[in-house]
Amino acid sequence: MKSLKVCSSRFRKLDFMRYFKAAVFAVTVMVLAGFSSLSAALAKAPINAVATVGMVADAVRAVGGDNVTVEALMGTGIDPHSYRQTRSDVVKMGRADAIFANGLFLEAQMEDLLLKLQKRKPVFFIGETIDSAKLEGSTAYAGRYDPHVWMSPTLWQGAINGVTEAFVSMDPENEQDYRDNAAAYLAQVQELANYGDKILQTVPQERRVLVTAHDAFTYLGRDFNLEVVGIQGISTNSEAGLQRIETLVDLLVDRKVTAVFVESSVSERNIRALVEGAAAKGHKVEVGGELFSDAMGQSNTYEGTYIGMIDHNMTSITRALGGEAPAQGMQGKLGAGH
Repeated sequence: MKSLKVCSSRFRKLDFMRYFKAAVFAVTVMVLAGFSSLSAALAKAPINAVATVGMVADAVRAVGGDNVTVEALMGTGIDPHSYRQTRSDVVKMGRADAIFANGLFLEAQMEDLLLKLQKRKPVFFIGETIDSAKLEGSTAYAGRYDPHVWMSPTLWQGAINGVTEAFVSMDPENEQDYRDNAAAYLAQVQELANYGDKILQTVPQERRVLVTAHDAFTYLGRDFNLEVVGIQGISTNSEAGLQRIETLVDLLVDRKVTAVFVESSVSERNIRALVEGAAAKGHKVEVGGELFSDAMGQSNTYEGTYIGMIDHNMTSITRALGGEAPAQGMQGKLGAGH
């Protein structure tokens, strides 16, 4: 009996060792699988993108979708022509996986830094991916182009394609995601272009003069057959002298222009001078509204998106110049705060 007990005890020990080894093996497999899953998760972490201006950030966010996180350096009311990077901007760009800018000398004071960063990491100037044959020359800087390409929904589609190819080059594994996201966004931008065609053609021929604080609306005017006159040039760094103001006052009086527009990122001073100058000559001119030129509206609002920004501009211009457009715009969202 004793020997049987010994054998039984030995078998129990052997069984225990087998179970123990099996358990250790199972735990090891699970731990290794966990590390493998963690590594895979880390490998698929979203691309950390920084954009200079809101319009670029909107395109990057739309195309990137869940594969990207986006932060814009310049917010509502910020003039990119004169903006200089802050210390925190430099830190953000240093930590970013990729940087997206409009280019075409819009971010004039940041251009040198962006070009230096481009030697160390992906920096994309999406406005410069548009066919240069479709761009207008700059009246302020020789050899440069008008950088306000987002004012034309048709032209902006070329920049969106530039964003798409940028992401595909960085993350080919998710190429289909980027192309699907881009197709959906491009369809919205085309709808916006169609809406502009529809409403702006209702503006009477004699009133198709768009007078703004600076010359940011040339591409919009070209698309929709409006004569565009800016008090300042393409860059807000140019100054409008007294003679320029007097010349434009005469234009308002002679052409019987009844509405001029302020801009969200430019001082109202010169526009107010036009209104007062016309009044002194017996001609009444009103401020037709505030347009978004170099910056979008408040974040978390419809006007704080590219679609909402341009919808607001086209709707405001149409109504102020005597055309017909719904007060709440293309999607019924203007002024709704969402």
